[in-house]
Amino acid sequence: MPPDSMTVFDRRIVRLHRERAAAGWDGFDFLMRETAERLVDRLDDITRSFPLALDLGCHGGEIAQALNGRGGIVTLIQADLSPSMACRAADHGPVLVCDEETLPVAPASLDAVLSNLSLHWVNDLPGALTQARRALRPDGLFLASLLGGATLGELRTCLADAEIEITGGLSPRASPLADVRDAGDLLARAGFALPTVDADVITVSYESPIRLFQDLRGMGESNAVLTRRKTMSRRDILFRAAELYMERHAGPDGRVPATFEVITMTAWAPDASQPKPLPPGSGRASLAQALTTPDTHH
Repeated sequence: MPPDSMTVFDRRIVRLHRERAAAGWDGFDFLMRETAERLVDRLDDITRSFPLALDLGCHGGEIAQALNGRGGIVTLIQADLSPSMACRAADHGPVLVCDEETLPVAPASLDAVLSNLSLHWVNDLPGALTQARRALRPDGLFLASLLGGATLGELRTCLADAEIEITGGLSPRASPLADVRDAGDLLARAGFALPTVDADVITVSYESPIRLFQDLRGMGESNAVLTRRKTMSRRDILFRAAELYMERHAGPDGRVPATFEVITMTAWAPDASQPKPLPPGSGRASLAQALTTPDTHH
């Protein structure tokens, strides 16, 4: 029986990867810390308070550490799929172990939902976004970052080419990721108001592709696609991919880049007080008038 089309990721494996990563997290949390700082910076532009907020997929508590009294958030509940990650985050505030796909939160109980590099592992992202919107009070804030489709483009191509070269076939070795347009559509489908989406690219320099492989494992970002090969990745494929990576991408200093596209989504739970676009045809001035200046001659 084929897997459900909505079930792309093996959530049990996602949890196990995070459990494994939690023990040595301090050595691999650099990307989470950087994106958490960028996400929290967005709150500096919003002049209001959020008495109760949820950090969905909190990892080691990077959002709480970045906040450090900023952003108008009074109480932050940190939630993660991994009990071991939640334990690490507990040093920075209250924690909850839960699946992003099944939020144990009462409707209209939160003032803000934040999420940092976690939602790209969710199978039913429209459903998860809808749950987040329902959990928010009217005019509550949703602010999240997730990895986008350009992430690890160098590695994806090299792994695919190496596998085709060695085995003559191709298996799902990389996670399917959203792009900016997808993210905006998903926010609208989930019922959010005033959605905005943008993307940044973070490029990390590595001494070798093998170090990148080690970092992805240490970050808990290894492959969890349901239809992946269930056996360990063949070493010959990984080494050939590393060779291709060096051949194609090494700079003059011998180091290689790894690209991470970070998509940031901002939206609000609907409320009557929010500004609304004017209906078509309601404008009082014509385009011709707008384009006419006193110096214009016909």
